[in-house]
Amino acid sequence: MATVFLPSIPSSSSCSTSSSSINGQKHNLRWHFITQCKAVNDNSPLSSPILSKRSLSLSFTTTFLISLAGKSYFDANAAILEADDDLELLEKVKKDRKKRIEKQGVISSSNKETAYLQDVIYKLSKVGQAIENNDLPAASSVLGQTTDTEWIKKANAALTKLSSSSEEKTEADAFYSSLSSLISSVIQKDIEASKIAFVASASAFEKWTTITGLVGQLKGL
Repeated sequence: MATVFLPSIPSSSSCSTSSSSINGQKHNLRWHFITQCKAVNDNSPLSSPILSKRSLSLSFTTTFLISLAGKSYFDANAAILEADDDLELLEKVKKDRKKRIEKQGVISSSNKETAYLQDVIYKLSKVGQAIENNDLPAASSVLGQTTDTEWIKKANAALTKLSSSSEEKTEADAFYSSLSSLISSVIQKDIEASKIAFVASASAFEKWTTITGLVGQLKGL
């Protein structure tokens, strides 16, 4: 009798094992594909602009906030400095007002000195008229030969007493110096130099009376 060979049929357990192996391989391939795709997408240049725009937006926002903080700080400091300036200005105004009051008190109690200064205006007026008429001898008769003339010594004493600030003292010295030059020019019969010296003397005296507050107390200015 002939022997019949039947094909070998895998058992159910063997089929199960093979199926699991195949499925596992498919799963591994699928996971590998997903991982590779993710890596490619992450490295894609399309993601770079998105990140750049986001970074740029954050940078602008940060800069804006810092600028606002800086502006607030600057405004606060500016307000403090402005307040300090206002206080300094107020103190200066108070000091100037106090000086003016004190000066008016000195002027009010200096009737004798005011009279000396009024005489200066009268003398300068006469000298000016004489020089304008080219009459230097007449000018010399009013001025005198030196600064030791009585009316000049009295005027100098008044200027010294009523000059308190450095500016006032400077103008008082300028008047005395110009007056000395005027006397010298008149004596030398130099009409042009006499005119220049007269203008300088009159200007210095007028400026002195203005800054000392005496301009309203004297006539002829």
